Amino acid sequence: MNLQDYIDSGILEQYCLGLLNSAEAEQVASYCLQYPELREELKSIEAAIEKMSAEKAVETPEKLKDKILARLGFTGNQVLDINNLPPTDAYSNYLSWLQAVEHLLPTEPFEGLNIQVLQQNDKIAQMLVVAKVDVPDESHDNYTESFFILEGKCSCAIDGEEVFLNAGDFLEIPLYAEHNITMLTPTVTAILQYRFV
Repeated sequence: MNLQDYIDSGILEQYCLGLLNSAEAEQVASYCLQYPELREELKSIEAAIEKMSAEKAVETPEKLKDKILARLGFTGNQVLDINNLPPTDAYSNYLSWLQAVEHLLPTEPFEGLNIQVLQQNDKIAQMLVVAKVDVPDESHDNYTESFFILEGKCSCAIDGEEVFLNAGDFLEIPLYAEHNITMLTPTVTAILQYRFV
């Protein structure tokens, strides 16, 4: 086999981009095990694709989720009953939630965390949290924890993997997963939810 012809064919680029069928992909993997030159070329192509992706990456526009939901007919006009709140999830509308809890937002200066319980029973607990400080590493073994961001930006490291959250984002933390939260704006307003197991 002429290795240079094989490299010039573009099959390694197709392999990196996942464009080959399973038989072709297995063949490329097999050749890379046999020929160190191919393995090195594949590493070089992967690095070039990663670099190009990083250079061409764009930040997701703010409020993109809301625009998509509005286009699909889901408007932010749903009125929530503060005495009968639904569980939050990835499809919750943060504007409706913000409107429902607006009268509970702190009006006086405070330090650290301002927490107000919205509801609590044997299945679920929901709290309105306005945070000014980071939350150190923690994990939970008797409830799943989720965050639904209403205002501000933060990041959450879950077992070492970082996730960035903006207004309208929902994140559920698995049981036993070590996690922390870092504020990226002076304050973050969120619905903290526990589902008991």
